[in-house]
Amino acid sequence: MKSPYRSALAAPLRRNLLALLCAAFAAPALAQSAADSDKTAAQDTIETLDEVTVQAQRQARYLQRWSTGVTKANTPLLETPISVSVVSRQQIDDQKPRSVSEALRYTPGAFVGLVGSADRYDYIALRGFIDNSTDNSILDGLKLLGDSSAYNSVQIDPYFLERIDVFRGPSSVLYGRASPGGFAALTSKKPQFDYLRSVEMTVGSRSQAGAAFDFAGPLREGDGVRAAYRLTGLGRASDTQVAHTRRERYALAPSLLLQFGEDTSLLLQANLQHDPSAGFHSGLPADATLNTHHNGLRISPRLFDGEPGNDDYSRTQRLYGYQFEHRFNPDWSFRQHYRHLDSDVELRQIYGYGWAGERELNRYYTGGDESLRAHAVDNQVQGRFDTGRIKHTLTVGVDYQNRDNIGYWESGLAEPLDAFAPRYGRSQVLSGRSHWRHDFEQTGLYLHDQLALDQWRFSFSGREDRVHMANLDRDFGTRSTWSGSRFTSRVGAVYLFGNGVSPYLSYSESFNPNLYSDRNGQLLDPTESRQSEIGVKYQPPGSETLLSLAAYDLVQDNVASRVLATDYYEPAGQVRSRGIELEAKSQLSDRFSLMGGYTFTDMEYRRGEMAPRGNTPYQAPRHMASLWGDYAFAGGVGLGAGVRYVGTSWADNANTLKVPAYTLVDLSLRYELGRLSQAMRGLSLRLNANNLLDKRYVSSCASLLYCYYGEERNLSATLRYEF
Repeated sequence: MKSPYRSALAAPLRRNLLALLCAAFAAPALAQSAADSDKTAAQDTIETLDEVTVQAQRQARYLQRWSTGVTKANTPLLETPISVSVVSRQQIDDQKPRSVSEALRYTPGAFVGLVGSADRYDYIALRGFIDNSTDNSILDGLKLLGDSSAYNSVQIDPYFLERIDVFRGPSSVLYGRASPGGFAALTSKKPQFDYLRSVEMTVGSRSQAGAAFDFAGPLREGDGVRAAYRLTGLGRASDTQVAHTRRERYALAPSLLLQFGEDTSLLLQANLQHDPSAGFHSGLPADATLNTHHNGLRISPRLFDGEPGNDDYSRTQRLYGYQFEHRFNPDWSFRQHYRHLDSDVELRQIYGYGWAGERELNRYYTGGDESLRAHAVDNQVQGRFDTGRIKHTLTVGVDYQNRDNIGYWESGLAEPLDAFAPRYGRSQVLSGRSHWRHDFEQTGLYLHDQLALDQWRFSFSGREDRVHMANLDRDFGTRSTWSGSRFTSRVGAVYLFGNGVSPYLSYSESFNPNLYSDRNGQLLDPTESRQSEIGVKYQPPGSETLLSLAAYDLVQDNVASRVLATDYYEPAGQVRSRGIELEAKSQLSDRFSLMGGYTFTDMEYRRGEMAPRGNTPYQAPRHMASLWGDYAFAGGVGLGAGVRYVGTSWADNANTLKVPAYTLVDLSLRYELGRLSQAMRGLSLRLNANNLLDKRYVSSCASLLYCYYGEERNLSATLRYEF
């Protein structure tokens, strides 16, 4: 099935974005032309604002004090009774991640090495639970609504984000279906009334090349209406560490903010992205990756197990939405967020699966063509009021999600491949094609009340969801459905001592309707989770330091586990995760910033057929730790360096083989070129190195047949011009 949208949009988007990138470097007057004020005065204002912004970043380079997503109300982290981490825009700029999952490498409780160096999807495991990005990613308060039972999953580039808030633990109470481990809440860059003009170019290893721009500023002011815009775009391409594979992306994100007086605002947003090539996505046997093959050889991390010119994954996604807000008075307001999503995917891939002989891998073929359409809307009323000595912040809302994904899958066989001396050009046989449709619909009614009583902070939340799902086999006309409702809740308490210590405890629940089918095509029962958490946060008064410690006990029922090399899942029973997470972020001086984290995860199957009781699920490292520091030297030089440690994990649910621990070193070096000459004012150069010591390692395994090499050393240089 060929999508009518893909051919109509992909090529024009690519051409138009390339034209915009060229214009960004050739015509820097885009934002300034909208200003009515005198040019010289405007320039003086811009320079002053730039100086203020830089100083603010030096005071707290990575520390964030507030978060909105966990309560849908702007709440201090010290008063939030769950574990929260925030990846700031400054951290994204310093570490230059290419995906959201890569941006979370230094976040406690998050394991992002699920598929090694591949970054086609944003796989994020929180507190040991492996879920696809469609289940634990939120953009601007709304689910991204990909299809985790297919290949159509939405990916947002971190260049377009202002911050990433990671909430750990069950969170269905405000967002409906959710992964038990938590979710990553992405916040887009938004329009601003101060001028922002930035362009950059990047080159690096593996033929990496790219360019990006970010413009913002006022458009008009008068007649009671203020308007501001933001236009962000990028284009980039590179080879991957696997031979014959490539990444390529073109994306554009325009937004417009309209303020009608002091009480009403409307934000219009769009995100248009085309990925002509999204790299590789394949695993290799544990035999000859984790250990030496019986012939004494190991498989190279660069092995391509497909066929050159015949393997690819392309994605075109379009997101359109708005955020409307009206304040009735200083205490009560109404908000409505809406987003429409179109996403089209094409897949053609040959992949290895187990040994066919002494040196050769079995190979199979899979393909697909999918077109996804989705809508999400969230309506909420929020108000503040008092009942005696108790101060309330009450949020009441109803949200609706609808998604349908239609397409076909095809499969077949390919001739085996020598894993140590590959010879390509071999034939493949297509054995079958199936046409299907996946529908999902959810309506949720929720209430959240935050209470303040002296030094106490309490929170009570409840949500009722109604869900309908259907999988249709379009070839045979058969349908499997699941309809039902679930109530979830969360309660928490925090006590604020005067010395900055804030102990807390909470209980939370979540559910996740399974989009997975068993071998008979029937949808599995929804997973249900519950968690108890206790912790303490500490922020010395007047300091730029925040320390947190959390201990939790999390249980998930009706776990689904995919049977590898098939398109169906099987129930895996109950899984329990207990652990400890520590995090520290501090601005130790005007020049020195530091952040660190440690994660201990004790995870086991409590009951089920997929693994014996007491075994640990694969891809759940027991220990993880990270440390990143940044020092701003005199003269415009800055140095950032980090160390990441990932402990051992099991390669399979039977716990027959362990993936060794590994330690990686990252580096970031920047220099303000304007210090050399007034003519270069606004220019800065940044060098980044991931896995600086070029360590070869296996990041994780999803069975003894699927192990994933981590990324080798990757170097990049970015030249940025701000004007």
